[in-house]
Amino acid sequence: MNQKLVAVIDYGMGNLRSVSKAAEHMTNDETQIVVTHDPQVIADADAIIFPGQGAAKACMQALQDTGMIHPVQQAAKEKPFLGICMGLQVLMSHSDENQGIDCLDIIPGKVVQFDLSGHPELKMPHMGWNQIHQTQDHPLWHGIPQDSRFYFVHSYYVAPQDKSTVIGETTHGQTFPSVLSAHNIFAIQAHPEKSAEHGLQLFKNFLEWNGH
Repeated sequence: MNQKLVAVIDYGMGNLRSVSKAAEHMTNDETQIVVTHDPQVIADADAIIFPGQGAAKACMQALQDTGMIHPVQQAAKEKPFLGICMGLQVLMSHSDENQGIDCLDIIPGKVVQFDLSGHPELKMPHMGWNQIHQTQDHPLWHGIPQDSRFYFVHSYYVAPQDKSTVIGETTHGQTFPSVLSAHNIFAIQAHPEKSAEHGLQLFKNFLEWNGH
């Protein structure tokens, strides 16, 4: 039997070692994890993990510089696709960060800044452990209890046009979409690679998911 190939996309902006090691921890002999910036490897892969951290403008520039924009857009149409943190945000049409930047436009919507004006006790960025409330069933929630805690680091959040894509919400002063799903895409604002057993379970579920 051929191994299932899972590509972790390397465009210079992700926590690649932690992500790949967490995914590898949940693999079996039939699954191979590879960190790559090779468009052909991405095209040949059976599933994609798209991590990211930093600012939207820098991430989009890095995707442009590494020739990753088209391979990512194509993979997001065809394969089980896991977006993590900035790997969620740049899937949107536009981000308000850095005076505004157009993103990949894979999931229609925008990325907006938190408004914590009514919550002086809260700090930005939203950093640390917080609950994700599952608002819809999804195969990647298997074995993850409702309101489980995941690790977050971000100052902006996604606002998709189609509210039915929201399958998880989190509250930090305001309740915001923290997990989106669109067809073969599952994208999460939190860092499952830093989220202990629930994050590892999410990687396990993704590696077993066929995208439907």
